[in-house]
Amino acid sequence: MTDIFDVIADGTRRDILQLLLNRSTQSDAGTSVTEIVAELGISQPTVSKHLKVLRDAELVTVREDGQRRYYSLSVAPLEAVDDWLVPFLMDAYGDDAPDIDYPAVPLPDGAAHAAEVVGRAAASAKHVVTTALKRLGT
Repeated sequence: MTDIFDVIADGTRRDILQLLLNRSTQSDAGTSVTEIVAELGISQPTVSKHLKVLRDAELVTVREDGQRRYYSLSVAPLEAVDDWLVPFLMDAYGDDAPDIDYPAVPLPDGAAHAAEVVGRAAASAKHVVTTALKRLGT
């Protein structure tokens, strides 16, 4: 399996992911390679090479329509990055952690706040348990 950190370490791939994220709120149809090339100003072979890496890491999905391919973001693999990063944020900020505004699918009223509270509680609990286990030497 591809190391997600190696995949997102490349600036061009991060640019493609950001573009797909920004466009995901506009359309569920996906973004064509031609649109990515035009938006980022890089060659089609370069875009295709990076899309293959992103596809292999399951960070993007592809929909074929004749000769065209449309790409969409798949955020599930980024959970590993989030799991790795949260303890650092909790250590750095504790209860004063900044609110992070993720551009994503809007949730119904109240659900976004509830999800944020539950997410922070889960991350905090995981960090506390991990730290306690390390201190106990297990």
